[in-house]
Amino acid sequence: MTDVRAGRWLVLVVRVPAEPSRHRVAVWRELRRAGALSLGQGTWAVPDVPGFADGVTRAIELAQRGQGEVIVLNATGRAEQDGARLEDMFTAERQEEWTEFLADCGKFDAEIDKEIRNGKFTMAELEEEEQSLERLRRWHRALKARDVFGAPSAAQAELRLKHCADRLADYTERVFQALHQM
Repeated sequence: MTDVRAGRWLVLVVRVPAEPSRHRVAVWRELRRAGALSLGQGTWAVPDVPGFADGVTRAIELAQRGQGEVIVLNATGRAEQDGARLEDMFTAERQEEWTEFLADCGKFDAEIDKEIRNGKFTMAELEEEEQSLERLRRWHRALKARDVFGAPSAAQAELRLKHCADRLADYTERVFQALHQM
């Protein structure tokens, strides 16, 4: 977890022309990908830590390509509860992402169960499951990088990812056993 207890934030005020909409959508998608917290129409916040700098830079570049602009302000809460409220809102968004991640881990687990139940021990299926696990690993790294306050489900997600890796190792062994029995 990054030290962000000082309560420093970057607030981004984004203005991009409505047409063509692809520029506004690109900026919005980049800010979401970076983990920015939407505060309202065209206003976003991220903790003022190095892990968010690249996403902010990319959002600024995308806005400029669309003839727009991003004004970046340094901010802290006026009162302690203001900073705490931002942190709570930010962490709630990370918690939603971890919940979605955990659901996808469950789908991975169910897929492995189905392939074992159906006796589908092929290299093609193994490669597909390896790609699915790698996608989960990339997603986990991205979530972990932006979860600077430590959402409640982060630890559970770490365990579930390890469980998925263990399931794939077991499935891999079964595939190789099946292929060598031929």
